[in-house]
Amino acid sequence: MEIRRFGPGHRRPDGPPGTRGVSAQVIHQDARGIVAELALGPHAVITPHSNPNTTYFIVISGGGFVQVGLEQARVSHGEAVLWPAGETHGAWTDGTEMRAIVVELAGADDDWARGVIGAGAAPRSVDDERPAEPAVGQLAERPAREPAEHDPASGEPW
Repeated sequence: MEIRRFGPGHRRPDGPPGTRGVSAQVIHQDARGIVAELALGPHAVITPHSNPNTTYFIVISGGGFVQVGLEQARVSHGEAVLWPAGETHGAWTDGTEMRAIVVELAGADDDWARGVIGAGAAPRSVDDERPAEPAVGQLAERPAREPAEHDPASGEPW
C-alpha cells in the first residue's frame, strides 16, 4: 500500500507566470498524466494559459470562478470543469478560498474506448444519444468539530 500526503504542509507555490495566491502538491505523475491538489487563497489567480492536455478541475471545497476560452462561470465544491486541450483556461477567487483536484490527461482522446474501459459497461458508439445512468451514493457523515479546533492559518476552509 502506498499513501501519498497532500494538503497543508505539503504544498508549494505553483502555476503559470503571473499566478498568485496558489499552492499545489502533485499526488501522482507518470506518462498517462498528472493528479494534483491545488489551494487557492482569497483573491488568488491562476493566470489564463493553455496546455496540450485535457484537464479536469474538480472543486472539492470552497468556490470561485473559472474561465475556458472567453466563457466564465462561478464554480463551487462538488463541480468539475473540463479544460479542453489547447484551450485557454484559468481560475480565480474573490474573497473566498477554493481547493481543487486537477487531473491532467496526457495523450490523444480515447473516445473510441468508451464502454471498453468501464468494468462491465456496454460498448457505446460515438453517435449513441442514450443519457448516462445517474450515480448512486451519498455523502459520508461529517465529523462534529468544535469551532476552537479550526486553525485559519492552515489554509483550509472551515
